[in-house]
Amino acid sequence: MSRLDKLIERFLTVPSDFTYDELVRLVGYFAFKEITTGKTSGSRVRFSNDKQQIISLHKPHPGNIVKTYAIKQMIERLKEWNYLDS
Repeated sequence: MSRLDKLIERFLTVPSDFTYDELVRLVGYFAFKEITTGKTSGSRVRFSNDKQQIISLHKPHPGNIVKTYAIKQMIERLKEWNYLDS
């Protein structure tokens, strides 16, 4: 099992200690890039890909741990777009 497979498997368990850096690495695998300009440069971040699909969520602060509700929303969206198995 590759590192990426392990990361995806971990992500799908909705861990309470999943970091923002891990999330960026995960969505990067699906060709999403963080949009760091404009109104999203505050606590809200957006990720976009070439298909113009956008994922928006609150960036964790002051720590680096992603909230479980944000992970659940992300899983739902990635499954909806067929990046993850249902």
